[in-house]
Amino acid sequence: MTNVTFKGNPVTILGNEVKVGDQAPNFTVLANDLSEVTLNDTKGKVRLISVVPSVDTGVCDAQTRKFNEEASKLNGVEVLTISVDLPFAQSRWCAASGLDNVQTFSDHRDLSFGEAYGVIMKELRLLARSVFVVDSNDKITYVEYVSEGTNHPNYEKAIEAVKQAK
Repeated sequence: MTNVTFKGNPVTILGNEVKVGDQAPNFTVLANDLSEVTLNDTKGKVRLISVVPSVDTGVCDAQTRKFNEEASKLNGVEVLTISVDLPFAQSRWCAASGLDNVQTFSDHRDLSFGEAYGVIMKELRLLARSVFVVDSNDKITYVEYVSEGTNHPNYEKAIEAVKQAK
């Protein structure tokens, strides 16, 4: 399992770590309107899954903006931003952000995504910053578990992985 710190302090990561080549595990999260969304709902598309501790923080805000800006230039790519923020807070952030195509999803209810992808920070009940690329055949083609929760992910590598995924 990946070692992760948050503000320099080690945290316990719960869930099942995924690796490149794995079949992407399904999950259930909540959209801003409280409807359930699963990985299967985007079947047949390339997905960039951007995981943030909270969209209301500077690094998470920047990560969400960067991936949505870059991915909007690519055809057939879905960007899913997942955190444990309540859907209401995510909806407020989306409205205030001025971004039109941001999709934020909440794993607050049962940590389904966090468990399936091994990103639950036990001590904080937040998701660890990470990035996953899932191809149109539901195979994981890119994984980044960011070792320090307040650091940025490698945007360039993730976008390149999206471009290579089919």
